[in-house]
Amino acid sequence: MSEPRPHEKYDALIYACHALAPVRTVVAHPCDETSLRGAAEAAAAKIIKPILVGPVDRIKALAAQFEIDIDGLQLVAAPHSHASAKTAVELICAGEADALMKGSLHTDELMAAVVRSDTGIRTARRISHVFVMDVPTYPKPLFITDAAVNIAPTLEDKVDIVQNAIDLALALRIEEPKVAILSAVETVTSKIPSTIHAAALCKMAERGQIKGGILDGPLALDNAISREAAAMKQIKSPVAGDADILLVPDLEAGNMLAKELTFLANADAAGVVLGARVPIILTSRADNVRTRMASCAVAALYAHAQRLAVGDVGKLAG
Repeated sequence: MSEPRPHEKYDALIYACHALAPVRTVVAHPCDETSLRGAAEAAAAKIIKPILVGPVDRIKALAAQFEIDIDGLQLVAAPHSHASAKTAVELICAGEADALMKGSLHTDELMAAVVRSDTGIRTARRISHVFVMDVPTYPKPLFITDAAVNIAPTLEDKVDIVQNAIDLALALRIEEPKVAILSAVETVTSKIPSTIHAAALCKMAERGQIKGGILDGPLALDNAISREAAAMKQIKSPVAGDADILLVPDLEAGNMLAKELTFLANADAAGVVLGARVPIILTSRADNVRTRMASCAVAALYAHAQRLAVGDVGKLAG
């Protein structure tokens, strides 16, 4: 059996977008080279159809300075980052776009416009973040949630967090994604609250309160991703050793796990925020080109799945 090629999991996601129309994507305040180039490259790859929101003269000057081709891309004027976030969300509310992409403004600034009760784009579902990681030592994409939005999620929060991740996996054409609910141990104990959450979530899935995936937990990380480790502990489960989704106990655990995989296992971490009316692409300045493209591809596939669910695919390309 040959070793997997680097980035082949992300290549598959990007390739899956080739048969689909580019997704109309509002890019809020792309006022540095990294964010503007990322939007332009995703447009050139026909993954997204960007609407660039921000100071128009500044964006044009930046494109000229760094030789970034933005010809043919729509620009919408906004004087500063706060106004860019507000205008971006307004465009989505008006039905002008099906995805939102963070530019060079701070994440908190963008999310504040997203979650506003009067003008935002929240839904009844809790907003959460999912990393879709390309780990060279793991045979398939590995989803980690939530490592960026929910600090100390309650049991009720985790129901939405795991459902968001399952819906994303289904949109990425993973049938019956396997969800490992992580803790430090594999047995349920009142001394470790995350094990109680794990047991409750599994029962909720059995009763149809969480749909579309196969859940098991609590599982320690080794048992979630290694068949050998699961066998040594005599854990018999369709999830153990073959997880698609890792539901972490809290943000600190998820953030450390994602960064450990990135810096110690040479993994790439594409990311998207779900639970709003449209997927939100949160890229980092540290992301390489492949990761940025993969983040756009993940959001595009999810947006298409959302439209397909309501029978409104035609609007995606504008």
